[in-house]
Amino acid sequence: MSTTAGTTHDHAHDTRFFGQPWALVHVFGVEMWERFSFYGMQGILLIYLYFSVTEGGLGIPKTVAAGIVGAYGGSVYLATVLGAWLADRLFGSERVLYVSAMVIVAGHLALALLPGLVGVGVGLILVALGSGGLKANATAVVGTLYGPDDIRRDAGFSLFYLGINLGAFAGPILTGILQSTVGFHWGFGLAALGMTLGLVQYAFGRRALPDAARHVPNPLPSARYPLVVAVAVEAVVVIAALVLLGVIRADNLSTIVILGTAVAAIAYFAVILTSRRIDSTERSRVWGFLPLFITSVAFWSLYQQQFTVLTIYSDERLDRNLFGWEMPVSWVQSINPVFIIILSGVFAAIWTRLGTRQPSTPVKFGLSAIIMGAAFLLFLPFAGGGPNSTPLLAIVGILFVFTIAELLLSPVGLSVTTKLAPKVFHTQMVALFFLSVALGTAISGWLARFYNPNDEVPYFSILGGIAIVVGIALLLSVKPVLRMMKDVR
Repeated sequence: MSTTAGTTHDHAHDTRFFGQPWALVHVFGVEMWERFSFYGMQGILLIYLYFSVTEGGLGIPKTVAAGIVGAYGGSVYLATVLGAWLADRLFGSERVLYVSAMVIVAGHLALALLPGLVGVGVGLILVALGSGGLKANATAVVGTLYGPDDIRRDAGFSLFYLGINLGAFAGPILTGILQSTVGFHWGFGLAALGMTLGLVQYAFGRRALPDAARHVPNPLPSARYPLVVAVAVEAVVVIAALVLLGVIRADNLSTIVILGTAVAAIAYFAVILTSRRIDSTERSRVWGFLPLFITSVAFWSLYQQQFTVLTIYSDERLDRNLFGWEMPVSWVQSINPVFIIILSGVFAAIWTRLGTRQPSTPVKFGLSAIIMGAAFLLFLPFAGGGPNSTPLLAIVGILFVFTIAELLLSPVGLSVTTKLAPKVFHTQMVALFFLSVALGTAISGWLARFYNPNDEVPYFSILGGIAIVVGIALLLSVKPVLRMMKDVR
């Protein structure tokens, strides 16, 4: 194989990376470092917002701070729409990925170097835009390494997911150590350094990716460039005006992101389904994706509470004492990635070994929602306890259940999205999957306002029950969903 740009056919015979194409290493690496910086920063973000000024924080009320974190997390995935559009219409996935990595570095540097709310505002906007552009396009680039009938696809995405979680494991541990010893801004600085390493590594390896990664599937006519620029400028002006007028505030940010994401998702489904450039089979597959989208929203609205309610829970309720030393709050966010690292290879091997006998995607999604709901019910035996009353081992067990649910949905969802996507909406369909993550993440921040440490039973039981019902409904609908998916399992 050439050391420069290859083709999908070249990669079909390349098994140098654990049976996968060697080019997967380059996307694996940049995504690993992006997740290191992303989760490292997010591991200390919420406590930075609500810790008192004397503790190095900003002193924002906890429910408002959780809403900001949820809105920011949702905005990251909402930004995948912009990143996907730029890839599909202007630049191709690989180029957008490369520039997005640069934007992320700038965002982390802003958090590390700029003081107070100015640093938070500038930093989170840049990280959200950059991470959104990188996420959708990294997934799309991985998809270009495999032909439509390559049975390694799900296993390859599981290995890609391993890279994500290697970064997600190390990030909160190292930034948490710096935050608890020398201060928050040192932790943010380490996140900036990690993303810089990822950018440098990818800059040297990107030439080995196939030509398909740079292909623009639906080029925008040059005559429409002025219109796009005008719309972009108008959007920035409108958002700035709403902030200055007090319409967009910290305390309603999660609600605004929820509404914006819901509108974007509906609009995206409408644009794709009504397009004259897709055929009847592709249209049916998009309809088949809809129940998977809804189930994904339910899953992520619970799962992403690791960064909102569970962070508050870990700060106030969890016994973090290890042999006389108090573990940093952010370390709890490294528990789930440990299980992912251990189990992602196991799941990849299971799917590869089962081949065509493995459960269909709707079955995996339904089981994921049920298991995620059950994980929330596992909080109930510890409800009503006082400070430091929940054993660390209990949270480890609950997050193990989180992980099983995640591996049944997240890498599988990325994979099936690339298979269901119409040719002219390849990257934008990936963005549509991330919109389900955006909506669920923003909802996770909004739900934090209903969490009452003094009466936890309604919160955990109602949310857990809803997720279980959603999962059962999808399992009962497997046959009609598979018919709409048209031979995609």
